[in-house]
Amino acid sequence: MRKSRFSEEQMVTILREADRTSVAETAKKHKVSDQTLYAWRKHFGELVPNDVKRLKSLEAENARLKKLLAERDLDISVLKEINAKKW
Repeated sequence: MRKSRFSEEQMVTILREADRTSVAETAKKHKVSDQTLYAWRKHFGELVPNDVKRLKSLEAENARLKKLLAERDLDISVLKEINAKKW
């Protein structure tokens, strides 16, 4: 997937600017298409730039916790398998 030239915080800032002025003017000013702004609006909704940063950090923490949980479940299943064997 192609990396955007704008960060997510910049996208939200541009969207908030488009809320104050017209979409066409904002798109022309930032050299993006109107469709791009509408796609960003669909993706980010009513977020503010600070919310985007917080959302990214929460997603990273959630991924880390899911990984820890998966490792713990794997350890438990291995221990159960070892205990099930007759020595």
